[in-house]
Amino acid sequence: MNTKDFVEKDYYKVLGVPKDATDAEIKKAYRKLARENHPDANKGDAKAEERFKEISEANDILGDPKKRKEYDEARALFGNGGYRAGPGAGGSFNFDLGDLFGGQQPGGAGAGGFGGGLGDVFGGLFNRGGAGTGTRTQPRRGQDLESEVTLSFTEAVDGATVPIRLSSQSPCKACSGTGDKNGTPRVCPTCVGTGQVSRGSGGGFSLTDPCVDCKGRGLIAENPCDICKGSGRARSSRTMQVRIPPGVSDSQRIRLRGKGAPGERGGPAGDLYVVVHVDAHPVFGRRDDNLTITVPITYVEAALGGEVKVPTLGGPPVTLKLPAGTPNGRTMRARGKGAVRKDGTRGDLLVTVEVAVPKDMDDKAREALETYREATEGEDPRAELFQAAKGA
Repeated sequence: MNTKDFVEKDYYKVLGVPKDATDAEIKKAYRKLARENHPDANKGDAKAEERFKEISEANDILGDPKKRKEYDEARALFGNGGYRAGPGAGGSFNFDLGDLFGGQQPGGAGAGGFGGGLGDVFGGLFNRGGAGTGTRTQPRRGQDLESEVTLSFTEAVDGATVPIRLSSQSPCKACSGTGDKNGTPRVCPTCVGTGQVSRGSGGGFSLTDPCVDCKGRGLIAENPCDICKGSGRARSSRTMQVRIPPGVSDSQRIRLRGKGAPGERGGPAGDLYVVVHVDAHPVFGRRDDNLTITVPITYVEAALGGEVKVPTLGGPPVTLKLPAGTPNGRTMRARGKGAVRKDGTRGDLLVTVEVAVPKDMDDKAREALETYREATEGEDPRAELFQAAKGA
């Protein structure tokens, strides 16, 4: 991406969020759009695939506070692509964005200049080289990819290794990424191998754009490859085994460095982002690093106290002591029986007791309850409730 493209692109518009959107709003908008336009959900839809790339690019900038700050400052400085001259700045002069973004400004940092140039800003964003380095001939980082995986509840707690199938642009195998059948492309005479050309934009300005003759590659294939049509890039699919760490939560986005699309001209690979979905468990729930479970107890156990056995996830049951008079809905804690934390320790198992009311009773049990009712006749557990209602 050249500097002109960068400052003119409205990433906020791409994600459909305002410029003052919070990080959470940006994350939410990205996930919604990425899910709708993901290539796996839109097989053969070129527009959806292109839209997905734009969304990923926008999220890569706006989702990173440092990159977002640099992007906002660049757009404010250049007014969405054009240099903002101060009041009364008359006259005509030549101005090459390449000079500003790539080379050192006159006077240097100590003289009130830009020091290493704004190329330092955009170098961090797009791996651009400095002035005179030939941007397009430099190694270029591969594209970031995103995929989704669904885990069982137990796999999410304990961690799992799962296969993920990825589809991305990579160097064409048929021509070894040269774009030429014979593997001998020639240097583009228009841009002299840089992949960029300068053009005037009025008022004495000069802007740098990708070379249209070589499409920014700096090379032209005399005998275009039948597979990649001379681009040197072709879509490929691969399946890789990905380790999902223990304790991952539903909708969590995991970043795997260097597992994305391969780079160009020896550049590093991009990153892979994996969005994890976790299936529900019929018995256990999740609350941060703790697991939850609801355990039924009898009225006698609640009233007189006792010991109850509670199942754990993938381990032996634990025994909890119920104090006499345990109320319905009370939560107790079994330490170290929860999900795995980042430091390797485990959270707790939160046990909520629920008094089970029998639907059917034999004569002996019914008689015992009748006796209990007679023994407690006159006790009204709702008396304080009515008194409080009257006083309010």
